[in-house]
Amino acid sequence: MEPFPHHVFVCTQEKSEGVASCLNSGSPRVLQALERELNSQGLDQAVQVTACGCLGLCENGPVIIIYPEGIWYRRVKEEDVPEIVGSHLRDGKVVSRLEWNDLPAMKAEITESRNQYRGVVQATDEAGILPDDLNEMVRSFMPSRAVLTALELDVFTAVASGASAEQVAEKIQADPRATEMLLHALVSLKLLDKKEERFFNTSATARFFCEGSRDNARSGLMHTAHLWRRWNSLTECVRAGTSVETGSHEDSRVGDFIAAMDRNARERADAVVRAVGSNGIGRMLDLGGGSGAYSIAFARAIPGLRSEILDRSDVVSLTREYIRKAGLADRIATRAGDMLRDPLGENYDLILASQICHMFSPEESRGLFRRACQALGPKGKFVVQDFILEPDKTAPRFAALFSLNMLVGTRAGSSCSEPEYGSWLRDAGFSDVRRVRLPGPVGLMIAAVRA
Repeated sequence: MEPFPHHVFVCTQEKSEGVASCLNSGSPRVLQALERELNSQGLDQAVQVTACGCLGLCENGPVIIIYPEGIWYRRVKEEDVPEIVGSHLRDGKVVSRLEWNDLPAMKAEITESRNQYRGVVQATDEAGILPDDLNEMVRSFMPSRAVLTALELDVFTAVASGASAEQVAEKIQADPRATEMLLHALVSLKLLDKKEERFFNTSATARFFCEGSRDNARSGLMHTAHLWRRWNSLTECVRAGTSVETGSHEDSRVGDFIAAMDRNARERADAVVRAVGSNGIGRMLDLGGGSGAYSIAFARAIPGLRSEILDRSDVVSLTREYIRKAGLADRIATRAGDMLRDPLGENYDLILASQICHMFSPEESRGLFRRACQALGPKGKFVVQDFILEPDKTAPRFAALFSLNMLVGTRAGSSCSEPEYGSWLRDAGFSDVRRVRLPGPVGLMIAAVRA
């Protein structure tokens, strides 16, 4: 029984380069084309599309199956998709030139493919060869570093609507030979296309990595490029137990950091507002508010709310510009200061500490929580948003890895667990302490002033 008139399965099983597979034959492009065409022909609500694992016909990929008929199509190209959608999914007529209905041959190929795979796995295991997933994990820094270098050099803007390697090299003031090698690597990562001797942005890189695009995320992503240098010292940091970075370029990187945090905050702000609620909130203190994205979201959701953002002096000048662009300068104020030492104020209805506690030691977080409790009015709420670890601290994976990010970048920071946050909040004088899980890598700890 199907909840939709048609259900389409598209194989996107990833296999090693050079090995026949639907993915290596272009099934992701077929999948994207299918989604576009269904929407274009008004069938997106009538057809369910599912990316699936190996169907066993790797030499004949990309392969798709359409149910309830159980029609198998092989060697499907992106340009075949409009015909499949229009003829089969709309008019009910099978595209015979793509159909494969030779059941004995299909079964034989599937069986052979399965046996070959099992043989390779067994041979690899018996030879003691490093499995592909472990090898991929060890070498995964390579594609990351290629993309970060391209962002640092602003390669995607230089490529623009199409350029040769020599033209790109001239624009970014780099060596032509090395530039061409980088461009070829980006094509292999499907971040650029190459036609003859010219390179072109994909729709995604044109949208997110190019200067002048409305959704250009390069400035925020430069923060990740800066993190690369810190992570290079991880071995020494593990030995020392703290960051070993000497000297700092933070002043020149504050803008990139705030841009990165603003992008992340805007994705989550509405969900945070819904989780916290709006009842009884008229005054808000936003600790380490950065771009002000959360204060802006709360101000838009709660008429009359006034918020104050407390952050470092080198940040608040940037904060004011974000607030000005949001048209909320009359309702959101900024204050330069040190949240661990300077007075917080009093009688707030809500204090938000979003993604800052991971920078502090446990002792510093406990002190901040006590002072926040004292700064809240009756029935006030204190909200911590952060990467919250499960009790055994091995999950979520991002939160566990982020602890290492704090190891290489701070004196004593780390991700903390739900039991730790809960204990510290109750010791600080809060009651009704609860965790709220949100989509994505962060969650909330919400606490109320003890009656």
